[in-house]
Amino acid sequence: MTRAKTLRRLALAMGYCCAAIGLFHVLGGNAAIPGASRAGATVDNLGRFFGAVFTGYGLAWLRATRQTPIPAASVRLLTGVFLLGALGRVLSVAVTGWPHWFQTALGGLELALSPLLFWLADAEERAYRPAEIRADSGV
Repeated sequence: MTRAKTLRRLALAMGYCCAAIGLFHVLGGNAAIPGASRAGATVDNLGRFFGAVFTGYGLAWLRATRQTPIPAASVRLLTGVFLLGALGRVLSVAVTGWPHWFQTALGGLELALSPLLFWLADAEERAYRPAEIRADSGV
């Protein structure tokens, strides 16, 4: 599979998964957060709010995939936000300790996917360049 196809498929998966997870949190509240089912009204309120934000984040990925080629700047921005979330999880571990195992697994996935997404960011833009430009640039 080419880098461009990998980028498109991964960006679509990011969009659909993030939007679905976000909606799950909006609808589920505390029940959607592993280990936080009895966390109270404040955490429920916050979780539903951030669920809506995460839904929007997923929709931003989907919007990027509707463009041909997928803009590298959009991929880099969305990946930077994703990485910031992963670094927030690392900070949380340093400050408060280890969370539920599922949150730890998500953090690992976020840290692993971010470099891959940065590497793929310009894959479609490169694939859509005219052949003479690719030849001149050594691509």
